[in-house]
Amino acid sequence: MLVLRLSLLVLGLKGFVLGLPVVVAAADRAAPEPGTGYIPQVSFVSALEMVVAAHPLAAKGGAEILRTGGHAIDAVIASQMILNLVEPQSSGIGGGGFLIYFDAVSGELTTYDGRETAPSAARQDMFLKPDGEVPGYLEALVGGNSVGAPGLVRMLSMAHRDHGKLPWKKLFGPAINHAEAGFFIGPRLNKLIGKVATITRFRETADYFFAPSGHPKPVGLRLVNLEYGRTLRELAIGGADKFYFGAIAKEISDRVNSTSTNPGSLSVADINNYEARIRTPVCGFYRGFRICGMGPPSSGGIAILQILGILENFDIGSMAPWSLDATHLFLEASQLAFADRSRYIADPDFVHVPTKGLLDPEYLRKRAKRIELDKANETVAPGLPDDMKAHRLADDVSPEFPSTTHISVFDKLGNIASLTSSIEFAFGSALFVRGFLLNNQLTDFSFSPKHDGHLVANRVEPNKRPRSSMAPTIVFDKTGQPFMAIGSPGGSRIICYVAKSLLGVIDWGMSLSDSINQANLCKRSEISEIESGSSLNNFKQQLSDRGHTVVTREMTSGVHAIMKSRGKLIGAADPRREGGAFGR
Repeated sequence: MLVLRLSLLVLGLKGFVLGLPVVVAAADRAAPEPGTGYIPQVSFVSALEMVVAAHPLAAKGGAEILRTGGHAIDAVIASQMILNLVEPQSSGIGGGGFLIYFDAVSGELTTYDGRETAPSAARQDMFLKPDGEVPGYLEALVGGNSVGAPGLVRMLSMAHRDHGKLPWKKLFGPAINHAEAGFFIGPRLNKLIGKVATITRFRETADYFFAPSGHPKPVGLRLVNLEYGRTLRELAIGGADKFYFGAIAKEISDRVNSTSTNPGSLSVADINNYEARIRTPVCGFYRGFRICGMGPPSSGGIAILQILGILENFDIGSMAPWSLDATHLFLEASQLAFADRSRYIADPDFVHVPTKGLLDPEYLRKRAKRIELDKANETVAPGLPDDMKAHRLADDVSPEFPSTTHISVFDKLGNIASLTSSIEFAFGSALFVRGFLLNNQLTDFSFSPKHDGHLVANRVEPNKRPRSSMAPTIVFDKTGQPFMAIGSPGGSRIICYVAKSLLGVIDWGMSLSDSINQANLCKRSEISEIESGSSLNNFKQQLSDRGHTVVTREMTSGVHAIMKSRGKLIGAADPRREGGAFGR
């Protein structure tokens, strides 16, 4: 009998149990919610279709769209509009994202780039202080200077035009209902309201998230956002053009440029002229599985494939899952991938990115030789892929923070969608417009355009897209059949979170939920990070003995994935956040 271990949260949604570890046998699951046929759980098996998202209401809303005949793209759009409301700290229509889509009929993969763009008036020194010094990250992000032209709505509209089934306006119904009727504040949102001081800087933002007493609005309070509901009604009727032309675009521009804190230069024309892009997917093989993801301007797809491509040179499968040796190898492989990421990856419309060279198996074999089994590398230099000129660029050390979200969808026809979206820092720039928050994605650019006399590939330039680590991913099994949709929030650690989860399933045959639940780890520079309170802390001294500089940190991944096995769909939401899965 299949046994699923669940950790469920009360979020104002029937069927969720507060903080109790629950063991649910397949035959003993809760009855479907009346009239829907859907069973809300954090991890479960389904036969036809499934949505896994960062909040149960978003997963449920997307599943309702599937039930009424929608395709995977339709469900993604409905889920994302709800996430803007219930998870405002992480993503929304004031930000951007990346989407990878598999069409079951044609067998084609399409990757959509909805990354924000810098204003046409952007300058390479726009984040530097008058004396040329680099500001602190929090100092730079608040206010208008960090806001890029939002790309999410235009990207989703493009994907709907190409692959949607239901009318655009129908996809907004669930989010409008929740915005106008309200939703219950959960523990995570309440905690972040009290933790992130930037949202107190602007009156309208603080009024929405704080009670008159000055305390964060409490867990269980029904939060209504009528202004967001009105915005969604306009978009439902007017389409994406309603966002990019007219009153909404003007209000965004006015808010960005008139704020007293770090005013920006985002013009109405910058918003009018925003274009989503279709990019070429980046794909590679690992142990016979074909793994496909997002290429530049995201570094996620390339870096994950590099980590796995380096590890393919070691017999990881013969090692005990997340043993000392396996942990050491993963940390070393991630350090090598991040060294290349920092040097080479940026907006491909502005910088030549040597993607083919970075993913060449022979190149990755050479990189793997940099790893010693009993000794950690303190520092590593970027490699020399096929374009030698790119090596003369300088490394980028721009910060990247983990307020992001992810949705995975399989529909009953076999179409798959994997969407990762973000507004960058928790609550973005903290600027509130028409019921939604604006991004601070421009802080993903390098604050300094040069380092040691060399230009940084990811420097600020007009109309350029900042580098990202978002990594929506679709995996195909050894027979070429669709196997998994996966992705995660988590800033630049997204790369490690997704790679770790794939490793568990492919190399050690773990269940999807067990693979996601394993302790997180990452080595993005000379520091080897392991998740605080996890089993990896047992190796702290031994890793140190091998030369690792070990730091324990809270590493709040949010992997949301669906795997297909023996004709069944298996969904799993990361227990570190408050996600949920719905299917039938």
